[in-house]
Amino acid sequence: MSEFEKSNRGESASSIIKNHMIWSMGAGFIPVPIADLFAVSAIQLDMIRQLCKVYDIDFKQTEGKAMITALTGSGLARLGARAVKFIPGVGSILGGVTMAALSGASTYALGEVFKKHFETGGTFLDFDPERLRKYYNEKFEKGKEVADELRKKQENIAKSADANTAMEKLKELVEMKTAGLLTDEEFEAMKKKIIEQ
Repeated sequence: MSEFEKSNRGESASSIIKNHMIWSMGAGFIPVPIADLFAVSAIQLDMIRQLCKVYDIDFKQTEGKAMITALTGSGLARLGARAVKFIPGVGSILGGVTMAALSGASTYALGEVFKKHFETGGTFLDFDPERLRKYYNEKFEKGKEVADELRKKQENIAKSADANTAMEKLKELVEMKTAGLLTDEEFEAMKKKIIEQ
């Protein structure tokens, strides 16, 4: 295989990992405890299936599930964060943020482990979770940083979109007032509402 083909595979794998990490972070916000775990597990399994395609490895769903569980643990380590979701109001927000970060970090680490394993000629048959756990843990820590960066980028995009939407709504209000469709009082009340949002 040429260096170009190896580079292409690596880029494809990295893209798959990033996309699935983002989806896992979204699933971490599911307000129902345990449902988020199932959603993230399904996303992680799909990521492994797609990585298998990139590296021409036969995907085996049953083995994939077992490898995810063996590498990431049974999910008990994440129950502390998930338990926060049971606190009314604040719990679903704090638990969701925590779970989003942990889910993203776990998916990132898992993807990086499989990417490295497949790039070095590994298959499902010689996958050894015990040997790869240290690498998973290192990448999990890195994944927390990546998840935080992604979250900040998304917040900036959302703020920018909110500002643009508010400006458009204000323009529409001015047009409606100019056309005589709104009184001064209605205009001021609606303007105040848009600005507060």
